Formats: sequence, C-alpha cells, structure tokens
Amino acid sequence: MDVGKIGLFQLAEQRLAWSNQRQSVLAQNIANADTPGWKARDIQPFAQQLATAGTAIARTDPAHLAPPASAAAAASVARGERSPDGNGIALDDQLAKVTDTESMHDLTGDLYKKYMGFFRLAIGR
Repeated sequence: MDVGKIGLFQLAEQRLAWSNQRQSVLAQNIANADTPGWKARDIQPFAQQLATAGTAIARTDPAHLAPPASAAAAASVARGERSPDGNGIALDDQLAKVTDTESMHDLTGDLYKKYMGFFRLAIGR
C-alpha cells in the first residue's frame, strides 16, 4: 500500500512543500531588508493554490466552519509602506509571517506523523 496515494497524505505533502517555498521567499525578504528598492514578496495562500489546482476545500457539513473567502490574486509582490530608499520590507510583518508559516509546517508534520502511526497500528507494526 502506497500511502503517498492517499489524499490526506498528498495534501500534507503539498502543504509541507508550500510552507518550505514560502519560508524561502520570506527569508529572501528578510535578507534584503536593507537593499534599496527591494519589494516584499510572498506566494499564493495555500487555499488559493489548492483552488487553482482544482482541489478546493469543501464544506461537507453545515456545522463545519466555512472556508475563508478567497484572497486577492497570487501576490508576487506585497504592497505596503516604503522607506525613503524605496525598500518595502517591514521586518515585523515578515517575522510574523515566518512564525505563522513555521507553526503551520510543524502542525502539518505532526498530523502526518500521527496518521502514519495510526496506519502502523492498524497493520500491526
């Protein structure tokens, strides 16, 4: 049985890849915080990336929380205030995004491990 073909694990792998990509973009923003003219960059929110790929978050029961409203189009450049040298990096915003992305990465990894443990338990390992 290939667990990579189970939807839950595919979704977790996609989420982990997304968070790795986002951390890379945010690290570039932080590294260029003093570069004149540098504009803050970000990637599409994960839910929007899923919708673009044809995989939408579905509300299967009225008691479930509704998925968030779709965000604006994929942001390659984030808009915000600029310093006199044209740099658009706000370190506090970037660090908050890094922390949020890291938390979601850790949560996704923990869920992946937990479900793998369930499968091991079910097959008797």
